[in-house]
Amino acid sequence: MAARKVRDPFFDNAKYFAILLVVAGHSLANLLNVPLAKGLYLFIYMFHMPLFIVITGYFSRNWTFSGGKARKLITNVGVPYVVFEFAYSLYDWLAGRNHLEISLLNPYYLTWFLCALFMWRLSTPVWQQIRWPLAVATVFALLSYMSDLGGTFDIHRVIGLLPFYVLGLTLKPVHFELLKKPIARPIGAVVLAAGLAGSYLVMNHMSRSWIYWKHANFELGVGNLTGTVVRIAMFAAAVVLVAAFLSLIPRGRYWFTALGSYTLYAYLLHGFVTRLLNFTGWWGADWMHTPAGVAIVVAGALVVGTFLCSKPVVRTMSWALEPKMTRVFTPLRRPARSR
Repeated sequence: MAARKVRDPFFDNAKYFAILLVVAGHSLANLLNVPLAKGLYLFIYMFHMPLFIVITGYFSRNWTFSGGKARKLITNVGVPYVVFEFAYSLYDWLAGRNHLEISLLNPYYLTWFLCALFMWRLSTPVWQQIRWPLAVATVFALLSYMSDLGGTFDIHRVIGLLPFYVLGLTLKPVHFELLKKPIARPIGAVVLAAGLAGSYLVMNHMSRSWIYWKHANFELGVGNLTGTVVRIAMFAAAVVLVAAFLSLIPRGRYWFTALGSYTLYAYLLHGFVTRLLNFTGWWGADWMHTPAGVAIVVAGALVVGTFLCSKPVVRTMSWALEPKMTRVFTPLRRPARSR
């Protein structure tokens, strides 16, 4: 019997800290009148989703159209997309919206990532056959922002963030070993500090719409040349910040390492908390819109993100995020041999 492959704690640690960035970023979105929150929000959004996507691409390197992997894509990505698209729409309606609107073609709030991940995974075999996949994906992304592709499937995000997924596909273990070298840690700390300082310098001079990766150039009020230059700069900045962040990730196994296996739970569930505070008007509390309030909100976001990766939550919600659907599928079949 083959020995079970041991998970590298480095990646679980990275995913855990990455999901904390996501939860904190979505919490800060409601406090942007506070300069402390505004700069931190811009900094986090520059690289938190690229970080997740690069890691996702790295672990998708062996994805194929084989029956088992295709079924896992359906149960672990496709089904949660449908479930949470319905759940968030109903939640929104019950909280006071005037009408109930459910559309699987127009991802609601957080669900765009599942939609994008489904499409990226399906495209994986294609990128594995191209000689320069990252260059092709980048050109494809830049060209997509030159046209109005509409809002179906949040397609600008799907194509615009594709280079980060393809980058992950092209990475090898040796690349991450470089980030684990002792010299990488102080360099990474300096880069992140510079990135944070730079975010505060530009936060009042750039539109936040850039960091959402979802708007065409004309929607941002720029021409295609300017838009392309800005996008290339953002791609480069995001890659550098992702590398710097990973260089600071602990290498060993800690109490939070196991939580990194369940970050999708925190990603999809934390939106119910942030939206609840929005629906109930809590984000308007005066004490939150102060530097101390921002610090308390961030601390609370870290606690919520951690809890939503915990075993009690996973046991309670696995039916929605990792459903067992054996009766839905036909028996696995081997491809018929051609004669």
